Amino acid sequence: MSEQGYERPAIAGSGSIACGLAASATAAGKVRVLARSDASAWRAEEQAQSAAAKLSDGDPQNVKVTTDAADLVECDLVVEAIVEDLQTKVDLLAELGVASPDADLASTTSALRIGELGERSGTVDRLFGLHVFNPVPKMDLVELCLPDTLRSGVGERARAWCARLGKTPIEVPDQSGFVVNRLLFPYLFEAVRMLESTGLSADDVDACMTQGAGHPMGPLSLLDFIGLDVAIAIGEALHDETNVEAHAPPQLLRALVEERKLGRKSGAGFYEY
Repeated sequence: MSEQGYERPAIAGSGSIACGLAASATAAGKVRVLARSDASAWRAEEQAQSAAAKLSDGDPQNVKVTTDAADLVECDLVVEAIVEDLQTKVDLLAELGVASPDADLASTTSALRIGELGERSGTVDRLFGLHVFNPVPKMDLVELCLPDTLRSGVGERARAWCARLGKTPIEVPDQSGFVVNRLLFPYLFEAVRMLESTGLSADDVDACMTQGAGHPMGPLSLLDFIGLDVAIAIGEALHDETNVEAHAPPQLLRALVEERKLGRKSGAGFYEY
């Protein structure tokens, strides 16, 4: 660890967020990626290196992929970036805490409270929230959640590393959804409810918001991009904490997921891909 943040970071995960963050991290030096299987390791290496090659200051050769958590023993930061499920994240964070005993730990969770993740995984003194946005190489914002229980220096190191990656960290409270998703998902879910109640097409709802409100992407296209299953997980976490009806995932969203229409990643959601 240094005043510039972290020198030996690792990303635990092999999805789009993990690979995008790994690609961004190559601008600051070498980064390890921990995948669960040989197949996911191969895909993660290809995706992260491809994304790094498109960055002006990225270096594909800085990505090193492994399937063995023991390879992270000397890392000074390990970022968990896996599925938005409380117990799955807790189990991995506990494993990472043992594998990397001296490292600061971070989670890219978009909906779960960092304090609960830290308490349940036994990493409360070194776990912080590092919520990046997809596609990570193109999105500047990082919602940085720094609980009061953190050991000395974590906040300074986290902010410095974000700066090295060219990101803008904004410190947010430890609440479900932080700031962006807490404000965004009631809007997205209301667009789904509008489909349910009015018979409007997805194209028309999205066109109203892109052409009338100047949004770069309509709410239903955005849900497809996020992943409808991920959207439900975020909504459920928000609703569990707030009990606000606007945070509850709409029935139409659940019906699409039951049909395995998850959005872009499955080839169908509100739109066909």
